Amino acid sequence: MSKQGTEQNVVQIFDTTLRDGEQSPGASMTVEQKVVIARQLEKLGVDVIEAGFAASSDGDFESVRRVCQEVSRPRVVSLARAQEGDIDRALKAVEHAKSPGIHTFIATSDIHLKHKLRMTREQVLEAAVKAVSYAKKFTDYIEFSAEDASRSDPEFLIQVFREVIRAGAKTINVPDTTGYAIPSEFGALMANLIERTAGGERVIWSAHCHNDLGLAVANSLAAVHNGARQIECTINGIGERAGNTSLEEVVMALRTRKNYLDLDTNITSEQLYPTSRLVSQVTGIPIPINKPVVGDNAFAHEAGIHQDGVLKYKQTYEIMTPESIGIPGNRLVMGKHSGRHAFDERLKYLGFHLSKEDMNRAFLRFKELADKKKNVYDEDIEAIVGEEILRMPGQPDRFELLYLNVNSSSDGVPSATVKLRVGGSEKTEHESGDGAVDACFKVITKITGSHSQLVRYTVNAITGGTDAQGEVSCIIEDDGFRVSGQGAHTDIIMASALAYINALNKLEGRKHYRPVVEKEGP
Repeated sequence: MSKQGTEQNVVQIFDTTLRDGEQSPGASMTVEQKVVIARQLEKLGVDVIEAGFAASSDGDFESVRRVCQEVSRPRVVSLARAQEGDIDRALKAVEHAKSPGIHTFIATSDIHLKHKLRMTREQVLEAAVKAVSYAKKFTDYIEFSAEDASRSDPEFLIQVFREVIRAGAKTINVPDTTGYAIPSEFGALMANLIERTAGGERVIWSAHCHNDLGLAVANSLAAVHNGARQIECTINGIGERAGNTSLEEVVMALRTRKNYLDLDTNITSEQLYPTSRLVSQVTGIPIPINKPVVGDNAFAHEAGIHQDGVLKYKQTYEIMTPESIGIPGNRLVMGKHSGRHAFDERLKYLGFHLSKEDMNRAFLRFKELADKKKNVYDEDIEAIVGEEILRMPGQPDRFELLYLNVNSSSDGVPSATVKLRVGGSEKTEHESGDGAVDACFKVITKITGSHSQLVRYTVNAITGGTDAQGEVSCIIEDDGFRVSGQGAHTDIIMASALAYINALNKLEGRKHYRPVVEKEGP
């Protein structure tokens, strides 16, 4: 576990999973899902939570407001464009936070000024100062970001940063918005800005890097090596395009190479793995098996020479231990005789801090599954919570699966009969398809009248054995919206149907909270 260090050698972790991370295609989250993740981020020890972009939609506004009510230790901020309307909306959303803040931004690169903003440098400078000055009237904590800083003229950046610091900005963020920078270049830029910006010694310098060239973590480390003391990142590195700086990677890099960087964080590293699994479960974005730190293969050794070395002395091939990120040395297996208290404690260990009502619902599902399988593993419990509790909490599902029957053989055409509850009525239809899943999806599409397109479909065995639950994740797209759906069942066809219906219900919710403005940001 990381220890609190002096102010000079502690790097603040600014988590934007709930804002920038949610902008991953298909990763949209409901208000309740964001609250569950925020609680775990607080347990993880992040310093700042960017809970959303309050002006972008009613859903984002409500998400920010609820997160402010649910967490007490981290600072909670909302993103806002350099416009009074955005700032007013953000201030309203964070007003009940114990430590509120505003994160305002405007682009500074000539390419953005010319082709996106259609503004001159003088107009951008004026807008930036006006926004910070306005926010300063209502809050003491303002972070300012120069969008696309890595492709901006350094002399113009110095000018903008000098003036927003005078206006009251407490944190200055230097984003590599397009993932364009090279570590040596980005580190030099950070050092130059810190040294030459008047008032720079009074603020926290921050790095917000994207991963288009696979360099987000490297660029973030280069930034803190050159004086930055905040890193903006997401769990599992999720985010637009190729994603953001991966929180778990950058934190463990700082911890593992403290001998070189001499920097620390306030993160409880043993919570990294549970947090990673929770975010994957909520968003439906799987963790690659070779993902650094939290992937299934991160601590696996297959080559004989590696196995021999690890058996003799772990540090021959392991630079960190599984226990240091929260992977247990042994897994607690639960069964039908396990009690409510043990189940509740296991939920908390896995990062699920549920209400009493939701815990009771999950426990009933656990008991049902325990009657079907001899052993119930952590992965099974995660699937129960993801499919039952985190689906569409806070609003009723429009579509509910009541009955499914599938016929398939090597000689015949696969077909499916499905009964759904749609609103207050029940509908039954029959369709054939190229396979059992195809037939199932076709009949569900027919009943719901959906025009969505299936973008991605994946199947994973949650645990081993012939009685393993199958977990299905799918992403569908309709009218510019992409949402993910998850379903888990010992019958893979049933899991597929549940995942597709879950996605359709999420789609209904997303259309209800149609964004007011297009999401963007550093």
